Amino acid sequence: MSANSTELYGVFAATGKQGSATAEALLEQGARVRALVRRTDSQQARDLEARGAEVVLADLDRPETLRPAMEGLDALWFMTTMNTPAGPAGEPPMAKALGDAAVEAGVRRLVFSSVDGAERNSSVPHFDSKYDAEQYLRELPVGLTVVRPVFFMENLPYLSAVEDGETVLRMPLPDGIPLQMVAVRDVGRVAAAALLDPSVVPGGALGIAGDELTGSEIANVLGAAAGRPGRYEPLPLESLEGQADSQAMFRWFGELPAYQGDFEATNTLAGGALDLDGWLATR
Repeated sequence: MSANSTELYGVFAATGKQGSATAEALLEQGARVRALVRRTDSQQARDLEARGAEVVLADLDRPETLRPAMEGLDALWFMTTMNTPAGPAGEPPMAKALGDAAVEAGVRRLVFSSVDGAERNSSVPHFDSKYDAEQYLRELPVGLTVVRPVFFMENLPYLSAVEDGETVLRMPLPDGIPLQMVAVRDVGRVAAAALLDPSVVPGGALGIAGDELTGSEIANVLGAAAGRPGRYEPLPLESLEGQADSQAMFRWFGELPAYQGDFEATNTLAGGALDLDGWLATR
């Protein structure tokens, strides 16, 4: 995709993982980028500014900062998060605050990062909350594109460890069941493509994925990248006692079909999506 030199693209939470990937992808296309951040003096914000982005304050805890930060934008990317005291229940209010502010500021197009499966009655709390956010945004008088990533490859290091010379991966997922994954880099690239030209996502929503492997296959790839054997140990769902959201998610993973990302579209829009081997080579 090529950027329209007259349009201004906003990226909310532009110093976060998905936000920074989206801002980076836009900047690589030569787009005019406004980074909406909570801390304009952070190193990440300064780095974006050095790359040519305009950096402005936009803080959900200070709602009065939202509309001014969005004034003059042609399109805006944002996501919501369950990582607040309200948990998943806090996501629809976040989407409402950001969507309403965008409408008031005259933004014409929104790109919202949700999760694949949110639209399919998963009963996973943070999937359902993101779908509720999608539903609210669809009622607003603006164009909306929804990008729905699958499981992030960036989560895998937190689920693996080196033990007795092996890379050991443990997840509460039976071996033999494939798990779709995507690199955050490619989430940003697809989001940027949708911001630049919403017609690249027919129907206005797309599940995105870059690889699909079983637990043992993932462990072997992780191990090989580190020059050691890999081993997978499936855990029981009960190992997530007290973590209702994660337990519901891994239960859903095990009841195929779970994620249903579009590999071909992801590869096209990302300009070559990373598989797990490719992602590990970039770390």
